[in-house]
Amino acid sequence: MTRTFLLGSYVDMLTMQETLNKIDAIIHIGKPVQHVVINASKINLMAENKELANIVNMSPLINADGQSIVWAMKILGHEAQERVTGIDLFENLVRNSAEKGYRVYYFGATEEVVQEVVHLHQQQYPMLKIAGYRNGYFEEAESENIAMTIRQSKADIVFVAFSSPKKEQWIHMYKDTMGVPFVMGVGGSFDVIAGVTKRAPRWMQKIGLEWFYRFIQEPKRMFRRYFVGNLSFIWKVLKERWFTEDVR
Repeated sequence: MTRTFLLGSYVDMLTMQETLNKIDAIIHIGKPVQHVVINASKINLMAENKELANIVNMSPLINADGQSIVWAMKILGHEAQERVTGIDLFENLVRNSAEKGYRVYYFGATEEVVQEVVHLHQQQYPMLKIAGYRNGYFEEAESENIAMTIRQSKADIVFVAFSSPKKEQWIHMYKDTMGVPFVMGVGGSFDVIAGVTKRAPRWMQKIGLEWFYRFIQEPKRMFRRYFVGNLSFIWKVLKERWFTEDVR
């Protein structure tokens, strides 16, 4: 597996199929592994939060989720990289789990949303083995019991639908307690699957405007993340480009 370093984060140079093959191997080995994806927002958070940066860079499997990461890699002279979005990987893993008999656990979002996601996936994949599910509203004091409940479910995969950096920190802290081979943070993917929020049309995804589609759905909440955040990310890329040229 080829791994490169970009703007403070490692990223694995893997296609979707290569990622799925890697996850199959992880599940077969059975040792708890935390998966992460990076995008412009995550790079910005990592620059401000060293704990998050350490958690991400310790992860054995790191995919390029955002089109911004693919562009940055090209601008900074890295090998061309396929975008492997968290939500697409999530859906592929659910399909694979139904085919291969993996047990999956859903953790996050509201009770109504997580129930709807489980219901929809059971309808779509009748052979899917649901190890369990739980909403994402809890007190920190409950975390240990939640992790033990997940352990007792004998899940092979856990999908954790929190925002960053909470999901990365929670998974890192409790992955050994859960004892699940593959744990993946899926952010707002449950809301998308359940129809609470809409994903951008395919053409917008291809040209890197998925963030703008998300922004127009919730402009007040997403302004800082996307407009301020994207400018910050672009500045990081330009500084890195200039620094690299100066070194040469």
